[in-house]
Amino acid sequence: MRREFAISIYLAVFRFFFAIFNRFSTKEKTTFVATFGGNINAVVNELENHLPNHQIVILKANNCKMNFEKENREILDFESMNLVHFLKSIYHLATSSHIVIDNYYGFLAVTDFKPNVKCVQLWHAAGAIKQFGLEDLTNNNRSIRAMKRFKTVYERFNHVVVGSDEMVTIFKNSFGLEEERFIRTGIPRTDFFFDDIQKRKSINKLQADFPAIKEKKVILYAPTYRDGELNSTDLHMDLDKMYERFKYDYVLFLRLHPAVNGEFQNKYPGFIYNVSSYSTINDLLVGTDILITDYSSIPFEFSLLNKPMIFYAYDLHEYAQNRGIWHDYESKVPGPVVTTTKALIRVIEEKAFQAEKVEPFANSWNKYSTGNSSKKLINALYDVTTIEDDEKIREHV
Repeated sequence: MRREFAISIYLAVFRFFFAIFNRFSTKEKTTFVATFGGNINAVVNELENHLPNHQIVILKANNCKMNFEKENREILDFESMNLVHFLKSIYHLATSSHIVIDNYYGFLAVTDFKPNVKCVQLWHAAGAIKQFGLEDLTNNNRSIRAMKRFKTVYERFNHVVVGSDEMVTIFKNSFGLEEERFIRTGIPRTDFFFDDIQKRKSINKLQADFPAIKEKKVILYAPTYRDGELNSTDLHMDLDKMYERFKYDYVLFLRLHPAVNGEFQNKYPGFIYNVSSYSTINDLLVGTDILITDYSSIPFEFSLLNKPMIFYAYDLHEYAQNRGIWHDYESKVPGPVVTTTKALIRVIEEKAFQAEKVEPFANSWNKYSTGNSSKKLINALYDVTTIEDDEKIREHV
């Protein structure tokens, strides 16, 4: 009740100032709102290549680790207590021709954009194992007012960007949207996985930051966030056993969810590295030899590297019941599912990764992500000719 009251006050203030600024004329300007940042960074870079005079504003949420700093970009702290940044953010949202977001943002419930404005949901994940939006089982505890607000937010999306037909189906159910709202251009940040030069640079940077990985392989553990664990760093993994078995051959990278604020106490600094604050997940993935995760969306992109994955789902039945995931989770994920550290170690020792499942998984979930997703999206949203179009024109001249 107290939370709903605070949200109502916030939205009332937001609505008031948005209504004032909405009287100003719309400019050829794109305002990006970033919590995760990877997809937005790829699109911003591509947009600057094709429309160098187009005004770009980036509103950073508190958890966003991406560094967008570059000449001619206006970057504002969207969720800070800075009143100037707050008001300027609302002004830009009210006067932009394009709004691009990468997460759920409640302020959209009170932003009645002009008819010519495009609001684009550039979701932060290429796929989804756990249920979200209208499908989230925790909605049973939500008020009628909250559910109405969620639906109003989803209705703001003129376009939703996807990399697969499977994700279209998920979004239709999660956001309650029609087929015509989806843009099948692929996920912008996956372009990186098709660029050998950029991948090599990322590996070099990772090795410079963590010299130990020049000699050892990398296990990346990236669990998803659990409700009620906001300040917890209990990994539910026996790190003592992991250290004793793999300390000579591997290092263990830990990538905790952005919502988790607890400070991890590292007993094995030469073996375990907390990379939760590392700005770019792609850099970590390209340097990873084995991924350990659970219900996260990371496997959808990691599969493009055709590397082994293990799904450490120690709370599988509880999580499925409380939050909701694929009904056929154990058969659909591209790797073995384990529930104990002992079983996890055994899979690594025996290399029982079910590698044959990775490529079909990647092809299915990344159908439209083929290395030029950023260009295709820019072409879909703006009146520009991309590099590929230029080449086709020359071929026919």
